[in-house]
Amino acid sequence: MLELQNVTYTVTENNIEKNIIDHMDLVIPDGKFVVITGPNGGGKSTLAKTIMGINHISSGRLLFDGEDITAKNITERAKLGISFAFQQPVHFKGIKVIDLLRLATGKNISKDSACEYLSKVGLCAKEYINREVNNSLSGGELKRIEIATVLARGTKFSIFDEPEAGIDIWSFQNLIQVFENIRKTVQGTVLIISHQERILNIADEIVVIENGKVAKQGAKADILPELLGTASAVNAACSKLDPKGGF
Repeated sequence: MLELQNVTYTVTENNIEKNIIDHMDLVIPDGKFVVITGPNGGGKSTLAKTIMGINHISSGRLLFDGEDITAKNITERAKLGISFAFQQPVHFKGIKVIDLLRLATGKNISKDSACEYLSKVGLCAKEYINREVNNSLSGGELKRIEIATVLARGTKFSIFDEPEAGIDIWSFQNLIQVFENIRKTVQGTVLIISHQERILNIADEIVVIENGKVAKQGAKADILPELLGTASAVNAACSKLDPKGGF
């Protein structure tokens, strides 16, 4: 279980301090597929990076399986079983896909074992196993390879920050299938930052973040209809103000 206790993350812009995460209390239970959503600029991606240790909180505490990890760095949190997938996957010039998977597992796994992870994310292993993780791969391919490395690590708590960002509609369709499979098979906790209804629709729980605070949290059946209703109301209001849907 992951728990945030009165967590604040503050940045200084033009000599003015601003709380991106504002005295947040949040509990993410074990073994759940949780999606965090909310308005742009509300603090969602900042929260994901704070959990991983990329951002250092200004005050409060983070607990993971009852252990205080507030002062632990990224490497220490990774060793405890937390993984992170960026919005824009990192390129690794000169490193092949199989090398990346071996680094993820911490073992000199065989090509057959590496191929199993690639198959789980819908990639034809023979075509990708020896390719370099560089610009020759599309955004969708890089996303799926990164997800494969997270699966290869087999961690207790996996974070995916807006995995749909920067990929085309065809890649997105494949990505949804990957997450549907993860939802069914992964035993640990999966936390996804997303605006996409199709990703929200496979969640166990949804957390809505607004202005650096938890606005709502609950089961998908309780939260999603309200979110969709709000979106419909906004669209209707836009249509009344401007027949073309703008303000």
